[in-house]
Amino acid sequence: MDVARVMESLAEQGVTVLFKIDAERMRDATKPWTFVASGAPFHDDLLIRTDAVSLEACLEVCLPRLRELGMVIPD
Repeated sequence: MDVARVMESLAEQGVTVLFKIDAERMRDATKPWTFVASGAPFHDDLLIRTDAVSLEACLEVCLPRLRELGMVIPD
């Protein structure tokens, strides 16, 4: 999966996306990756967020939820 393409597609749909990796959580071996999506397409200040062990694991959790909300996610 082309993560940059996914993020660009979401941004074109009005979604702000943030990926973060936390050095302290990495040292502690506890889910260092964070994915956050928010923005205009979501009502009531909805925020899609997860913390996971890898970037891929973040996507596995959040992309299906974004699709459920009507976002178009490229393969």
